[in-house]
Amino acid sequence: MRVVSLFAGAGGLDLGLIQAGHKIIWANDFDPDSVATYSFNIGKHIVLGPIEDVPSSEIPDADIIVGGFPCQGFSQANLKRAMDDPRNALYRQFVRVLSDKKPKYFIAENVRGLMSMDSGRAYEIITKGFEESGYRVVTKVLNAADYGVPQNRHRVIFMGTRIDIPEAANLIHPEPTHSSQPTADGRLPHLTVGEALALVPDPVEFPDAVPNQAFSQYKFVERNFTGHRTTDPNKPSPTILARGNGGGGVNATPHPNGLRRMSIRESAAIQTFPLNFSFVGRLGSAYRQVGNAVPVGLGRALGLAVKSAEERLQASMSTSERAA
Repeated sequence: MRVVSLFAGAGGLDLGLIQAGHKIIWANDFDPDSVATYSFNIGKHIVLGPIEDVPSSEIPDADIIVGGFPCQGFSQANLKRAMDDPRNALYRQFVRVLSDKKPKYFIAENVRGLMSMDSGRAYEIITKGFEESGYRVVTKVLNAADYGVPQNRHRVIFMGTRIDIPEAANLIHPEPTHSSQPTADGRLPHLTVGEALALVPDPVEFPDAVPNQAFSQYKFVERNFTGHRTTDPNKPSPTILARGNGGGGVNATPHPNGLRRMSIRESAAIQTFPLNFSFVGRLGSAYRQVGNAVPVGLGRALGLAVKSAEERLQASMSTSERAA
């Protein structure tokens, strides 16, 4: 199916959708390094610039519109969360494009903190905007670790189906494929940091083996707060973050060996980017691109969910034709 991607960043969600069999026909982001990364690795169909400056008429028609509208203003780590944060207004651009282009389906991603912001008012406003655009909306908080990503990363996923499409073809959140505990339904164990990093050449011993082997020199001193907690190699990673000091500093996740921070490449592996996926830009920019991305594995699971909905739609149309 044809996909338009808003706030595409480095392309984690888009790459997952491609792996699920979809085609990205147009993408947009305002960050030059992210656009350069996307263009180099995924395709030249990405447009650089603020989405508010792009008329809907310049965006092609598509079957699906996706996007992780900027989330910093909604983050639980932001103690001054407020609906008037200018970063939070960008969801209206998603709604604007959705209203004008009317794809069959949409997927929107954001931080879990959005659900509780302003006592739930932010969530209600955003959901109402999607519904008034002509969509049946389902929302659920998903943990990327439950979909084969070696990382505990909880995100709220809005999924919408255009109201004229039969309810039998509604988008449904994907069922987990992995679990922290053995399950009767055959889910696999969560992937761990150790398993993910075993596939990455050590950046100290092999600094040129794969792209983006550089890592933050910010010293790791074990303390009980973000960026200074020990990383357990036998569990999924804590969330790979985009926040930092501009040089990949305090929030570059500690390596399980306790001697250094994870490299850009190692952080990208935790986000399930392929080893040959190359991030453009300086150290801090590359870390932010990795941290801002939707994990590729989660993107693939969402893409398969849309594929399943479309198969149900086609089946229902065939049934209607036979009945006629």
